[in-house]
Amino acid sequence: MDYTPPQTPLQVLHQDHDVLCVDKPSGLLSVPGRGAHLADCLLTRVQAAFPEALLVHRLDRDTSGVMVFALSPHAQRHLSMQFEARKTKKTYIARVYGDVAQDQGQIDLPLIVDWPNRPLQKICHETGKQAITDYKVQKRLGTETRVQLFPQTGRSHQLRVHMQALGHPILGDPFYATGAALDAADRLMLHALELRFNHPQSGRGLKIRAQTPF
Repeated sequence: MDYTPPQTPLQVLHQDHDVLCVDKPSGLLSVPGRGAHLADCLLTRVQAAFPEALLVHRLDRDTSGVMVFALSPHAQRHLSMQFEARKTKKTYIARVYGDVAQDQGQIDLPLIVDWPNRPLQKICHETGKQAITDYKVQKRLGTETRVQLFPQTGRSHQLRVHMQALGHPILGDPFYATGAALDAADRLMLHALELRFNHPQSGRGLKIRAQTPF
């Protein structure tokens, strides 16, 4: 698959002495991939403008939305611990295939990397790690449903695999959608709408939002 990341200017959502939040465009890697052709990523773009910026977490290449970077080693440690201890609260918006029957629910299915097909992930009740996603229907549109997703864990591809397992793959997902679900959109219809965390210096709660582009 060719890598042609969007050349949109850096969109800063929040900035102070310790924390930088930006809106990652769909199609841009969070960190560099292997090889010079995969060097362009959000981290290098952020560091070009903010040389002291440090990585805290990642979003999938095709997911858009809120990403937070630390602007000091102390802030990086503090923020990373919040992610590891599940103290952060994340809200995603997705457009998924078909008509989701329940207005809300919880998906509790363990995930592990599908080694022969990596980076794909798969559900495995024997060796998978716990993965929990809460969901809430926003709008039903006949052939598709708009949902809010609230991951309680942070497994790789968690929301994408969980929605596929529910029978409603995310539209435009190049890994987990096929046929009409894949063809229904020209990008992965998954957006990190909101991230809540505690400021590493003051301890006060921050709520950062990035406008949904679809």
